[in-house]
Amino acid sequence: MNIIERASRLFDSIDVVIANNVSKSYLFSCEERLGMLRELASPFRNVTVHVCEKLIVEYARENGANILIRGIRNTIDFSYEFDLALMNRNLDSSIETVFIPTDQRYITFKSSAIKELASFGGDVSEMVPECVKRMIDIKSKSVIR
Repeated sequence: MNIIERASRLFDSIDVVIANNVSKSYLFSCEERLGMLRELASPFRNVTVHVCEKLIVEYARENGANILIRGIRNTIDFSYEFDLALMNRNLDSSIETVFIPTDQRYITFKSSAIKELASFGGDVSEMVPECVKRMIDIKSKSVIR
């Protein structure tokens, strides 16, 4: 949300794109992630949320986007995102990648750590928005291992 909020001040229009990678295991279904992100993005008039089941450069090309915004927390994120940006640029040189570093208070937040903490009944309320915490609480009763 930190990256979305800041990017919304820099650009006229932002498409938040939820990747639906069938080879990944997600805690929340694509529909659940879409619902939560739409709720969270609703205060921003220039932000819309979409699902993408193809390469992000294809999504960008089809929707007239020429900038990909990527949030980074640390040098590990940067290294991964830099390689991804090079690959995307190789796929379509008209699409640029802009990196926005997260606010310092979010540097240590990782979804895997949050899921693990929640699975042990830990309090994640300071790490996620309220609507996400509600969904984690529902899932933790049956899904989180």
